[in-house]
Amino acid sequence: MPITEILETNAAKYSGETALVELNPERREARRVTWREYELVEPPRSGRYRREITWSVFNEKSNRLANFLLSRGLRAGDKVAILMTNCLEWLPVYFGILKTGALAVPLNFRYSSEEIKYCLALAEVDLLIFGPEFIGRVEEIADDLSEATALVFCGAEACPSFAESYTELTANCSSASPDIKLRDSDHAAIYFSSGTTGFPKAILHSHKSLMHACETEQAHHSQTHDDVFLCIPPLYHTGAKMHWFGSFLVGGRGILLKGTEPEYILDAVSSEKCSIVWLLVPWAQDILLALDRGDIKLSDYPSLAQWRLMHIGAQPVPQSLVRRWLEYFPNHGYDTNYGLSESIGPGCVHLGIGNTHKIGAIGIPGFGWEVKIVGGDGVEVPGGDVGELCVRGPGVMLEYFNDPKATSETLRDGWLFTGDMARRDEDGFIFLVDRKKDVIITGGENIYPVQVENYLSEHPDVRDVAVIGLPDARLGEIAAAIIETKPGKTLTEDEIQSFCHELPRYKRPRKIIFADVPRNATGKIEKPLLRKLYGADEIVAAQNMA
Repeated sequence: MPITEILETNAAKYSGETALVELNPERREARRVTWREYELVEPPRSGRYRREITWSVFNEKSNRLANFLLSRGLRAGDKVAILMTNCLEWLPVYFGILKTGALAVPLNFRYSSEEIKYCLALAEVDLLIFGPEFIGRVEEIADDLSEATALVFCGAEACPSFAESYTELTANCSSASPDIKLRDSDHAAIYFSSGTTGFPKAILHSHKSLMHACETEQAHHSQTHDDVFLCIPPLYHTGAKMHWFGSFLVGGRGILLKGTEPEYILDAVSSEKCSIVWLLVPWAQDILLALDRGDIKLSDYPSLAQWRLMHIGAQPVPQSLVRRWLEYFPNHGYDTNYGLSESIGPGCVHLGIGNTHKIGAIGIPGFGWEVKIVGGDGVEVPGGDVGELCVRGPGVMLEYFNDPKATSETLRDGWLFTGDMARRDEDGFIFLVDRKKDVIITGGENIYPVQVENYLSEHPDVRDVAVIGLPDARLGEIAAAIIETKPGKTLTEDEIQSFCHELPRYKRPRKIIFADVPRNATGKIEKPLLRKLYGADEIVAAQNMA
């Protein structure tokens, strides 16, 4: 069953109930938007910018866009890109595209003009829907796109001259569901890899993948219709939507929050009665630091008792963070989710609520998923040994779009070779060791950076840390630690080296750099950027030339 049928069901069953809420604490102006059926609510106590729509309006807005796209001749197999920050229009646009049988192509809102142009060409996009934040970037490439890609502006501001107005185009379109029959095997969406391993690849998924994401998330976290999900990460990424999909499956309300300040998050949980929150490591750390310093107090937020689940994904989670979190929030369920855009986001491996005794592991195979760990020959390694993590299940991508070589390297006999190095303990729990590409080989010994990062993250004055390999004339590579200290704290190289005394000598970082640790929108350390900054972006080539 395609997920568009879930929307139809929710619209019929929960017609007048709130489906989505947009909160923007940094936007203060009070005005009523002119778009049809969107309601702007300004609570007097805070003046927060807040909009909401019901399930019936959500469905009607999706139908209007679908009928407009069909009137323009878009059909199954065509592609429509979305370039918008999180807002109330994002998900109705996404579902409207799916209802036509065309493919939704979400774009990273951090892309430069050239990256936007590259991804539109790679995915062979026919129409781009973009928001007001991107007028300048799209205008730079509008002349190059005009023949191949139609441009539609979605925003309350004046429509730029090089685009057409979403509001005007869809206003008079039918709100009835289009008569398009979708099959589970039909192509549904193209997502782009996060770019942590190079330039983004276009990842093709079917409707079956999207539906399985709903089922997996709901199976893991038992969402009910009464649960309220707080969504903070960008909707263009699989992680944010696919976690919300568990609530979507049962008609649960979703809250879209713009802003990641600790007070914004806690205020949203309290004011909107949120029960499930998915956080990235930096945001969770910021909340803990603000609580430690006394900048915020839990007593200032009267409705936190209903918050039952905090889960984290997208990156390894320091064990110390979870322990500290449960000290402040002892009644929270906790889960860690592992996934890739190639596996339709989170859930192919998860820790599982109730398994906090295994904090540090990414967990066990998720609902409907199989997992194996293999050596370089593709054969499963014995328990406890390190190998490449492979997953198989209904959420595996169909292919890298128009890239058969990359597809054949990643997909083999239905198995997705993740490029992540992992091991399985005696209880069957999987521990991520590192990205295959990130292994540092120093004097013939392999160092897995995540192990050193996890160790250093236990230091009470370390806020964030990344470990990369730097070229060395004698050893080939040495481990370098880029360390970001907590606000108001200072550290010295000698203090770090002393702290690392318990590490095996070959694993201790040979170089310490005190600097900010860059992370992308999904919370992953931008190691390609760090390698470039510190002269290690072509380290293998340099070794071969030596």
